[in-house]
Amino acid sequence: MIHSFRFRITAWYVAFFSLLFVLFGVFLYGVLAGALEARLDERLSEEASTAANLFLDEIDELKGDIPKAAAEAVSEMRLRGSTVAVFAGSRMLAASSPGAQSELESVAAGSWRETDAVVPMPHFGKSGGRAAAHRLTAGGVSYLVLAAEPLDSIQASLQVVRRVLFFGLPFLLGIAGVGGYLLTTRSLAPLGWMAEQSRRITGSNLETRLDIGNAAEELKVLTASFNELLARLDQSFEGMRRFVADASHELRTPVSVIRGEAEVALFRDRGPAEYRESLAIILDESRRLSRLVDDLLNLARADAGHFRLQVAEFYFNDLMADCCRSVQTLAASRNIQVECRGGGDVPFRGDEELLRRLVMNLLDNAIRYTPSGGRVTASLEAEGPDVRIRVSDTGPGIAPEAAAHVFERFYRADKARSREEGGFGLGLSIVKWIAESHNGAVELASRPDEGSVFTVTLPR
Repeated sequence: MIHSFRFRITAWYVAFFSLLFVLFGVFLYGVLAGALEARLDERLSEEASTAANLFLDEIDELKGDIPKAAAEAVSEMRLRGSTVAVFAGSRMLAASSPGAQSELESVAAGSWRETDAVVPMPHFGKSGGRAAAHRLTAGGVSYLVLAAEPLDSIQASLQVVRRVLFFGLPFLLGIAGVGGYLLTTRSLAPLGWMAEQSRRITGSNLETRLDIGNAAEELKVLTASFNELLARLDQSFEGMRRFVADASHELRTPVSVIRGEAEVALFRDRGPAEYRESLAIILDESRRLSRLVDDLLNLARADAGHFRLQVAEFYFNDLMADCCRSVQTLAASRNIQVECRGGGDVPFRGDEELLRRLVMNLLDNAIRYTPSGGRVTASLEAEGPDVRIRVSDTGPGIAPEAAAHVFERFYRADKARSREEGGFGLGLSIVKWIAESHNGAVELASRPDEGSVFTVTLPR
């Protein structure tokens, strides 16, 4: 459960919501406390100013009786709820709350040395208090009027706020957790559908695709990517099945010939000439079988990335000349003219044996599918940083619909690539692999009844 993706998202959601709620609560508490104190300070300042004005009015009415004027002013302010006191120097003339005399005298002593302001009273009331001072002059004498009030009412209000925040936090977090879990479950439901559909996909139904309906855009992208992966796997599996079927068919033919010749030779006693003929057939088919196995092994190693090039420096024109000499006998037996255009020295760095096989496969392919009396031309060109090998023939050409598949393994066009006339259908696949392993490419240009041109481009 703890390692559940749904649980982790919910936990992060609750943690973030908790942090947000705590920060909001602290901010709200601070703003509220500051606003209440500012409102109290403003009211105390107004009361101090009002008491000072009343004090002056009473002095005029009582013809200079200062103690009585102070008592009358304080008496009129008592109904407002604040503690008001009037001082003449350090002597208190009157106060609405005589029990706070010591605190009021302490504040008054400091207020004589300052301008009119609101100052704290730490020992006034249960939670401290605030006092506003107002200075005035009458008859050449300076007086100080104080208006003080405890912070008990403010603290009571803040206590209510603290209780609401303290008890509301768990409740809100519970609601946030349940809501987050439900939202996460709903949001992740398409993943469950994808998992259920994926379980039903096997090697026999790779053509199946995932469908999650109107899910979120991110999940649609994930589904599209997964469907593309299924398409590539389906294509790979289909290629593997076709490859295994074709390879089995190719292997079965020479094995059947070898087995048949061996059974015929052992069926009864024969003369040396007949045994020699059977052994020659078995040897030819064994060589054919060995060549096919070598081709399959090399292609398998290339697919697995285990084949390493044996890089060396050599002259490509010499390699082309050797390959052209090697196919002269085969070309002469089919009455085909082979022309090789090597040009000057072309130094190259690569796997000489593989490149020799590339050229031999192209020449062999051209000779096999060129009719008697035709011509095969091989040319080598060094253009800038690239080397180009072109092998052209005057054969029947390749149809456009077949040209896109000639580099596939075991592929043969219906007539021009028949098993009886051709090899195994791996030659051009090997050509493509060798070219790509040297960071090159191979291209085909062909039209029916006009011959074919294979061009291999290799970077120097």
